[in-house]
Amino acid sequence: MTTPVPLPNDAAGLGLRRPLLGPMRAAPAGSFDFLELAPENWIGVGGAYGEAFADLAARYPIVCHGLSLSVGGPAPLDETFLVKVRRFMETHRCSLYSEHLSACGDSRGQLYDLLPLPFSDDAVKHVAARIRRVQDILGQRIAIENISYYAAPFQRMREIDFINAVLAEADCLMLLDVNNIIVNATNHGYDPSAFLAALPGERVAYIHVAGHYDEADDLKIDTHGSAVNAQVWALLEEAYRLFGPRPTLLERDFNLPPFEDLLDELGQVRRRIAGAPAHDRRHAA
Repeated sequence: MTTPVPLPNDAAGLGLRRPLLGPMRAAPAGSFDFLELAPENWIGVGGAYGEAFADLAARYPIVCHGLSLSVGGPAPLDETFLVKVRRFMETHRCSLYSEHLSACGDSRGQLYDLLPLPFSDDAVKHVAARIRRVQDILGQRIAIENISYYAAPFQRMREIDFINAVLAEADCLMLLDVNNIIVNATNHGYDPSAFLAALPGERVAYIHVAGHYDEADDLKIDTHGSAVNAQVWALLEEAYRLFGPRPTLLERDFNLPPFEDLLDELGQVRRRIAGAPAHDRRHAA
């Protein structure tokens, strides 16, 4: 079995997208530190795409960010898929698998969206048990991402309390998306700084930073299709002050700019990591 490649806390990464394969392979060493991919999009891929991916995976650490597991959904977990994920991760020495705290399918198939779960004790027990099963199959703890959402029926508790309860019950890690906090705080009327401060920093495995679209003063749309704005950068800096530096990934899913512009934006991540405190202040002695 190969040994996973751990991510240093000052690592800055990019999402692996097929249009970026050429520029990523040609980029000078040190342009980025790690790559994130959806294993659904790469398991079993051969030909030119497979060769390009194998080249990058041999040169850079890879983390897996799932899109289709529906860890909070009603249908049985796809354990056959999870076995394939484990083999993929072992082959490419992937250090981490993450998924969204959401449902994206039912017994009839994929819904092609990340739907929020009910914020309730029953939902905590349901999703935590499924996360523990995923961890058993993969042989490691996984990270769960806080999602953006626009409607949340059946709220019996606050979002922050729901997330914290799931993390504790499942004993899993967290993928902290600071853009999603800004989107949800705007759309649902809460304080993003207070939300961030209430999270268990010791569970944050890595961080996502991304852009969004301002539909109105009180409505943001999570698009991953634009540059990161000042409000999101500020919350990222706040996360570093609270928790210390963490590996951070710049997400961009469409409206891809020239690769040099992506690297310039990744440079803004690097500068903020470099200015972060070395220790988690919340847990400092």
